[in-house]
Amino acid sequence: MPEPPLPRRPLATFLRPAAEPQQEGPPVTDADPAARHATDESADSVPVTDASVEAVEAVVATAADDADEADDSVAMHADATDTVAAAASPVEPVFLRGTSPLHTPRWQWLIVAALTVVLLLQVAVADRARLASDASTRPMISLVCSVLRCSLPTWREPTAFTMLSRDVRPVPGQAGALQVQASVRNDARWAQDWPSLRLSLSDADGRVIGTGVFTPADYLAADGAAAPPLEPGQSTQISFRVREPAASTVAFNFDFL
Repeated sequence: MPEPPLPRRPLATFLRPAAEPQQEGPPVTDADPAARHATDESADSVPVTDASVEAVEAVVATAADDADEADDSVAMHADATDTVAAAASPVEPVFLRGTSPLHTPRWQWLIVAALTVVLLLQVAVADRARLASDASTRPMISLVCSVLRCSLPTWREPTAFTMLSRDVRPVPGQAGALQVQASVRNDARWAQDWPSLRLSLSDADGRVIGTGVFTPADYLAADGAAAPPLEPGQSTQISFRVREPAASTVAFNFDFL
């Protein structure tokens, strides 16, 4: 009765001569020397050719190439990740690298602030006439001039003068002469110089038959130009004479200039 054929050994077992050959089927014991001898003969009977060795080497080389390609892919992915991270990070200029931020000493800022204040004061003093003529900036420039002892122009607001009373009468014994008397009060927030007064005379039909402008020198004493300004709320009496342009004068009107 012929013996059954034994399975062929894999080609990879020829590349590991130090490893023990794997046995298939039931284990062979020392009690069965004939079976062990048959197995050894069948294993030795498998021929090893150059073609089989080249096939094994080709498989090993393909596996090595696949491993190298995998390593190259991992390295390329790491390089791409580093490139994206470098592009996302802010680029610092070359001239700022390795330098510390500049810190301006506090005393320099104090000097700059002091010079700025001095410059503003100089501008305010030089332009104090215009600033003093504005009600919104006059308190500020008045305070500055009180500290720096500079002169400040007198406030001028003709519309703030109020006519409390007025009277025009002929001068007894002088034909065509009229005596003008009026009471004036300063209702401005600040002191004002004495105003100029314009007097207009009209006839019975409302036509203006004469007009004249009178300055403080005309209705005050000879030294009227040196009279002190009218303080806020202060009232005063003015009196002067004019010549009537025609005998038909029946009305008169006062305006402050």
